[in-house]
Amino acid sequence: MTKTFKGRPVLKGNIEGQAVVSREGMNILATFQKSALKKAKTVIAADQNNKDLYGKNLTGKIICLPKTIGSTTGGMVLETIAKLGIGPKALLFSEHIDSLAAAGVILADVWLDERIVTIDQLGDEFLQAVEDGQTIEIKEDGTVILK
Repeated sequence: MTKTFKGRPVLKGNIEGQAVVSREGMNILATFQKSALKKAKTVIAADQNNKDLYGKNLTGKIICLPKTIGSTTGGMVLETIAKLGIGPKALLFSEHIDSLAAAGVILADVWLDERIVTIDQLGDEFLQAVEDGQTIEIKEDGTVILK
């Protein structure tokens, strides 16, 4: 059975991929910095305070989350992991995207031609319905289909 949700496209794209779900805010710096500094081939979530993501491979995944939290370096870290080619395929927010995360994905897209498809305002029901490992299809108009 599929479920469909409609959000606001921040960075459009038609893609499909595997979900990794955090039911709490994701600290971008704590999650990605260790992999970025090591110039790793994959991102393994390093934020011990996020029990949903800690230790999971995030490279090429569709990260589903309510919001991002943490320091003002969040945008720069997103841009860096995109530059290294180890970023997520997409970020799907149940809430509004914050300005720092938006800046990071937009700068990666404009300056590096590395798109992280980003949709926000998908709602609480989206975050309650999506599960780790689930296949997700994203449409350019902000439609998200859980398969």
